[in-house]
Amino acid sequence: MSDTREIDRLWSVEDVSAYLGVPVKTLYQWKWRGEGPPVRKIGKYLRYVPDQVRAWVDGLTDRAA
Repeated sequence: MSDTREIDRLWSVEDVSAYLGVPVKTLYQWKWRGEGPPVRKIGKYLRYVPDQVRAWVDGLTDRAA
């Protein structure tokens, strides 16, 4: 039996940029404006909870319908 535990890694700005298909600069602008997916600042880095980013995207779909 493996003793390896799976760690839920937070996403970096680059990860979210690739997932959403938007430039990194857009994510920083959204943070500054209070828009975009929920983001946390850990030290000097922005980090995203993947499930919250997916929920934010799902919410966009609901509002557009």
